[in-house]
Amino acid sequence: MTVFPHVPVHAVDRPRLRRRLDAALGAPLSTIVAPVGSGKTVLLSQWVESRPDVRFVWLELEAADDDPQHFVARLLEGFRSDPRSRHDLGTPHALSDKALGRPVLEALLAVFREHPGTTVIIDDAHAVSNSALLADIWWLADHLPEENHIVLSSRVDLGFPWSRHRLRHSLLELRQSDLALDDDSAATLLRRIIGSPVSAATLSAVMERTEGWAAGVQLTALGLRDQDDPEGFAQHLRGTDLLIADYLSEQALAQQSPERRDLLLRLSSLDRMSAELIESVLHLDDAAQLLEELQHDSMFLVSLDERREWFRFHHLFRDLLHYRLRARGDGEETRLLISAAEWHLREGDLPSAMAYLLRAREWDRVLDLLLASGRDVFERSRTLSVSRWLDAVPAEVRAERPDAEILRGIVLGMSGDAVRAEDVLRAQSARDDLTAAQSAVVHAYIAARVQFRSEPEIALRAAKTSIAFLRHDPTLRPPDILGLMHPSFLHTLARTSGGRAHFLSGDFVRARRWFDDALAGPGAEYSPYRVHLLGSIALLDAWCGRVSHASSLAQEALELAADAQLLAHPAPADAYLAAALAAVERGEPGSAALNLHEGVVRAESNRRSQLLWIAHLVRTLMDADEPPTALPQGMGRPPAIVDAALRAEDARTLRAQRSSAPLDVPTGRWSPLLVESIAAALTERRPTMARRRLAWTAPDPDAAPRERVERLTLEAWLAASEGGPSAARDLLSEALAVAESNGLVAVFPRMGPEVVRLIAELPGAPSRFRTTVLQRARESHQRRVTSPLLAEQLTDRELEILAHLPSRMTNTELAAQCFVSVNTIKTHTAHIYRKLDVANRNGAVARAQELGIL
Repeated sequence: MTVFPHVPVHAVDRPRLRRRLDAALGAPLSTIVAPVGSGKTVLLSQWVESRPDVRFVWLELEAADDDPQHFVARLLEGFRSDPRSRHDLGTPHALSDKALGRPVLEALLAVFREHPGTTVIIDDAHAVSNSALLADIWWLADHLPEENHIVLSSRVDLGFPWSRHRLRHSLLELRQSDLALDDDSAATLLRRIIGSPVSAATLSAVMERTEGWAAGVQLTALGLRDQDDPEGFAQHLRGTDLLIADYLSEQALAQQSPERRDLLLRLSSLDRMSAELIESVLHLDDAAQLLEELQHDSMFLVSLDERREWFRFHHLFRDLLHYRLRARGDGEETRLLISAAEWHLREGDLPSAMAYLLRAREWDRVLDLLLASGRDVFERSRTLSVSRWLDAVPAEVRAERPDAEILRGIVLGMSGDAVRAEDVLRAQSARDDLTAAQSAVVHAYIAARVQFRSEPEIALRAAKTSIAFLRHDPTLRPPDILGLMHPSFLHTLARTSGGRAHFLSGDFVRARRWFDDALAGPGAEYSPYRVHLLGSIALLDAWCGRVSHASSLAQEALELAADAQLLAHPAPADAYLAAALAAVERGEPGSAALNLHEGVVRAESNRRSQLLWIAHLVRTLMDADEPPTALPQGMGRPPAIVDAALRAEDARTLRAQRSSAPLDVPTGRWSPLLVESIAAALTERRPTMARRRLAWTAPDPDAAPRERVERLTLEAWLAASEGGPSAARDLLSEALAVAESNGLVAVFPRMGPEVVRLIAELPGAPSRFRTTVLQRARESHQRRVTSPLLAEQLTDRELEILAHLPSRMTNTELAAQCFVSVNTIKTHTAHIYRKLDVANRNGAVARAQELGIL
């Protein structure tokens, strides 16, 4: 539910400022930047209450919003207050870069479009220190749909480039001088708090000393309530705003009874207060009555929700109370913090409980709770919060508990911080007191580096070490960390990582053995691991040319991910990329775009650089007009198989231009570089060189389909160049048969026009598959459907969605068909409608048919 702070009892209305906020609703953005106590939140609360015709979403930021998942969840919760709204972005939120990422931002824009006229108030924006998240918030403001509005309220200028909004939208900027109370407002506030009017001289003294600072005026009023000489009291105020606040807060406290003063000090230990929490922590009988009294007495209490169940003190007032509570030095604060943590634990609120325990320096309790965390930390991508809590525990405390450091290494790795994760885990592996069970865990998770960093041989050694520990002692019982340390789980993790290491190194036979062994183990029944594993096998199959089988496995993995509610998890990244690569190999690069996009989003979410290199290669193979997938900085070297394939693609481009460059071709193994070097020799009409290079590796009847098709095709080309048309036809027919049974199409157009000509000249009526090959060859140089009448062309992903629009599938059905979220479909369709200049699906279909796109 959206949280709307209530207007304080004694607040003064600010109609002039409210009118300025009203006038700015036609622009995308308004800003309020002023120091603490200036009345920013009060003004916005008054504005909200004055505009029942406007739908508001209020988000008061807090330190926990540095975690982008936490921020997005709270923002969407505000939109969900509409019972018709159901929002699941369906894309993993950033974990290590602390940014939302473009796909999530675009999905958020789709949410805004579904709620035209909604104004989002982001209060206390200074509470977030995550610069990447702040940049994302600015991006949202900069791309907001026309009928939406954002208000940013902060104590400090966030350093955003406001210039464009100033020039194009007459940006509303309310600063400290705008919020300062004038004489009439200050007099009204003083009268309401004191209970009687003040003299002109007293008002003048108050305004001279506070300069209209709202908190200063309010604090002065509290100090004046029991003064015999209010004018003299006001005239003797000295110092900066903060010193005035401190002094007057002391005066306000001095007016309280000793019991009330003690109660206020103890309440300051709580970040947020509810009657139930106060009654539990302070052992009171009627905390609701207490809260009403504090509000009535203007004791700087701020309501945080519509039901007035949750409150907090004004930050300045709480700081003073908190300082005095600590100064007592009787251990009361620690007892209160522990009690508050226990209450939140009973309520199932782990983040709030952790915040209290960390403030109480209850390090062992924190570690105990985190070590007892369940699999949902992994399944729901909550590793960033766990990592942050562990980092808050002193290193010397963690060092005494190796399980805690192992957990830290694991969650760092899951969050994409692979370098630090490996450093932490290797430090633990070097400990003299590490048990065999702990060693099995450490090496299994070092092996998991394989998708994050280069040098797969390091991951393979770690996988073998972990498996050796598990085999040496079948009764071995690893520590129960995240519920993932059962020996069967470790075996599956290590085997899957080893299979990936072999795959990325180019040893596909061993990769298959490792994957099959992992799949046969009981640990593979765990849904996230099975999704990972099936996706990895599908990627291997697509790479080796078993395209039909790869598509089936990718489909199975994505169906399982959907059933287990894991589509938003990083786990399906392999399956999405396998589906994309399979589509490219079928000669359907346009159909690959959506799967490629979804795979990249999930691989980027925790920076799996090796998968991102594969995505980069898939984009290169698509021959699309869109630029290749952006490569993140610091991604390291590409895997051996990707490096060879990319160099072969560069050579193929030169060959198509009748140019060439020397190739460093490894001998002894069939590879894209060897294929390209043979094709280059044949293109240059050097059959002897081509034959010699073909002989570098012996034919293998058990070779992968791609290798068999490539070899047979090159042998056919060689036979034709040497004047053996009959042999060429037989070899080419055999190549087409192998390719058809595996769904391989693109391999032939990649060979070049000479091979395509040979296929076209084969005798007899062309089969359906042969016709498909020739058709894909004609399309290979124009992958994108374009129209000169469109100012902005549709992307591959949009064309893929457009092709489904003539069907009667709903957005929900289409999302299920494509294994993406409904909001992803809505985002793409919104882009399609805008580019085609239409209002709905029927209009898009008609316009696309008119332009020849459909």
